[in-house]
Amino acid sequence: MRTRGRRLLVAAVALLTAATALPAAAAERHAGREHPSHGGLSAVIRYTEYGIPHIVAKDYANLGFGTGWAQAADQVCTLADGFVTLRGERSRWFGSAGAPDGSLSSASTNLSSDLYYRGVREAGTVEHLLAEPAPRGPSRDAKDLMRGWAAGYNAWLARNRVTDPACRGAAWVRPVTRADVAARGFALAVLGGQGRGVDGITAAQPPAAATTTAAGSATAAGTGDPGVKHTAAAAARELFDNADMGSNAVAFSGASTANGRGLLLGNPHYPWQGGRRFWQVQQTIPGELNVQGGALLGTATVSIGHTARIAWSHTVATGVTLNLHQLTLDPADPTTYLVDGRPERMTRRGVTVDVRDGTPVTRTQWWTRYGPVVTSLGAQVPLPWTATTAYALNDPNAANLRAPDTALGFSRARDTAGVLAALTRTQGLPWVNTIAADSGGHSLFTQSQVLPRITDELVQRCSTPLGRALYPSSGVAVLDGSRGDCALGSDPDAVQPGIFGPARMPVLKDAPYAENSNDSAWLANADRPLTGYERVFGTIGTQRSMRTRGAVEDVAGMAARGRLTVRDLQAQQFANRVPAGDLVAADAARACAALPGGTTTGSDGRAVDVGEACGVLRAWDRSMDTGSRGALFFDRFWRKLTATVPGARLWKVPFSAADPVRTPNTLDTSAPGFATALADTVTELRAAGIALDARLESGQFVVRGGRRVPVPGGTESLGVWNKVEMPWNASAGGYTEVTTGSSYIQAVGWDGGRCPVARTLLTYSQSSNPNSPHYSDQTRLFSDERWVTSRFCEKDILASPGLRVVEVSDHR
Repeated sequence: MRTRGRRLLVAAVALLTAATALPAAAAERHAGREHPSHGGLSAVIRYTEYGIPHIVAKDYANLGFGTGWAQAADQVCTLADGFVTLRGERSRWFGSAGAPDGSLSSASTNLSSDLYYRGVREAGTVEHLLAEPAPRGPSRDAKDLMRGWAAGYNAWLARNRVTDPACRGAAWVRPVTRADVAARGFALAVLGGQGRGVDGITAAQPPAAATTTAAGSATAAGTGDPGVKHTAAAAARELFDNADMGSNAVAFSGASTANGRGLLLGNPHYPWQGGRRFWQVQQTIPGELNVQGGALLGTATVSIGHTARIAWSHTVATGVTLNLHQLTLDPADPTTYLVDGRPERMTRRGVTVDVRDGTPVTRTQWWTRYGPVVTSLGAQVPLPWTATTAYALNDPNAANLRAPDTALGFSRARDTAGVLAALTRTQGLPWVNTIAADSGGHSLFTQSQVLPRITDELVQRCSTPLGRALYPSSGVAVLDGSRGDCALGSDPDAVQPGIFGPARMPVLKDAPYAENSNDSAWLANADRPLTGYERVFGTIGTQRSMRTRGAVEDVAGMAARGRLTVRDLQAQQFANRVPAGDLVAADAARACAALPGGTTTGSDGRAVDVGEACGVLRAWDRSMDTGSRGALFFDRFWRKLTATVPGARLWKVPFSAADPVRTPNTLDTSAPGFATALADTVTELRAAGIALDARLESGQFVVRGGRRVPVPGGTESLGVWNKVEMPWNASAGGYTEVTTGSSYIQAVGWDGGRCPVARTLLTYSQSSNPNSPHYSDQTRLFSDERWVTSRFCEKDILASPGLRVVEVSDHR
């Protein structure tokens, strides 16, 4: 690595200027002739404020090189930990009983994770997908990016000393290959499918011969007892509830803005720790590509971002990315299943995992024409393998390495039509919606994701009893695997068999606003509801979350006012309005004041004076700003109330599909549990030494560098746009760390000039290394509700007061 300051900057600008003069097609042809795998990989990285890299390279392999190098510099330990996971070596290095961070699967232990990922590796799954010709497989450009990323990561390891205490000196920090980078993309793709069932896949074993008779008489989940079916359905619905992560995004068309151009606010709610963090970057291939935004760690493309003309974001979609096939087994052999009366033997995959300080563990996994046998989807959805029945999990994203090409398509698009065309061509997004706006004034919402082709007609014809219980409430289909006519079939415009084609996707174009907060596509615009899609995509006419209701109220009001600018987007992000508070606080305060003697009984049976709480509720400003007094009290009260009072008993006015944004409403303060929740909240806060009217910042913060950093925003059930999820730790002072929440935020518009008007914020900052100057700098901005002004155009990058230019290459 060589740092040459302004002299190198002149060379970089010369490269940019000369190459930009080439027609895009000529630049693409030039890039196609390069074969940098023979040596000479290099890139120029220009760092501006907050450690944001602007990477310039001559082609995709070199761009990947610069991206891999820069990501390693900021996140080497997090990345290396993820590669240990993908190699199936967690038990070797960290012990079999430990747990992964959850970023790459739902595995509950290192052993379960290793058995799954070692199986993927030994089956050659990723290599087979890389060999698929485009568009079913990744393009040459996408593969060059992966290859370059691996080379850049390795070059950084070879030239630099790791200073992050999380992995300093660790033997498990090792070089990677293109296949390792692709394996990370595979893991992200199957998060909603095989990734949810890792424990059930790796634990699946046929019933022992001695217990075959007893097992054969056992009741599979939901096949008999109606109560069991109801429980399984509720558990499946909870399993596919994306509230723990999720996102918000809104696109406004020119009909709503001050200058007739589009606006986009993206607010993804992703983990603050571990391998699913965003990392901010600008990537430039002169004359070919120029994009800025957030990339998921370990990937070489921008996932959420903007160019000079287009901006987009994603939200976790409600589409269910897996289905089950219930197998009818050969009575003489539980590893043979019947299809149209003909026996098919399951495929055995023996997997051996090395274990630290122990003997290697060997397990057999069982695979069918539909996918792996699975014995559970989470602890609450058991799928027992008996002498007569087993379940196989179908995940179409296990054949999908196309997400990098979708991202590249967005990065090359010139408008929302180009975004939609990229989705149609690549069909690579596994579990997200897309919301976009462009400089021409267009807006877009689409739920274009890779879903199993589960039509309502197929479910009606082929559901098992368990499927009939699960599908209506959760969207999880359980099909009769013994019938060939229950195969998923194909759409003519789909790039792979067994998935929906682009023509079946919910799409909303050029609405004054298009918004999603992780509910289904139905109310992307409340005045233009989307209907007609299959249940597997999501529900229609059902109650929306508090966050969706608040978001639609906010953005519909903004669109109605019109003349919007980027400043309005910034104000929406940090309004921190609590929709639940607007619905509840006044009634709760009145009911509290009416309690005889100002006292009530807590759940421990003790009388509690709640008189002070009544005034706190009345005076609270209905926000989750860090300085809001009473916000912490309402948060704790609302959580306790909603945890004990069923939703149907909580409100006097029930949900109405005719008025889905404003219903249900009017708190029923006579509900059992209301007064108890008040008493318990008062008791809890006083025991923790927190005043009832304390500012939010006194009990909601993170600690960085030994200092408290207050955190604005609130939990899912409050309905706050600026969502943060923080576990309660009274002994440590309240909410003291964010698990998931606002992450890479961008507010983007256009003013007619060559440069977009963009403000960004990476809430947890660029680096997870506590020794880095960029470990918490943007976290402090988030606390103060301040933004980073995007430096996208060349003149703005050159004007950065802290500009640092680095040339990186694979030459020693």
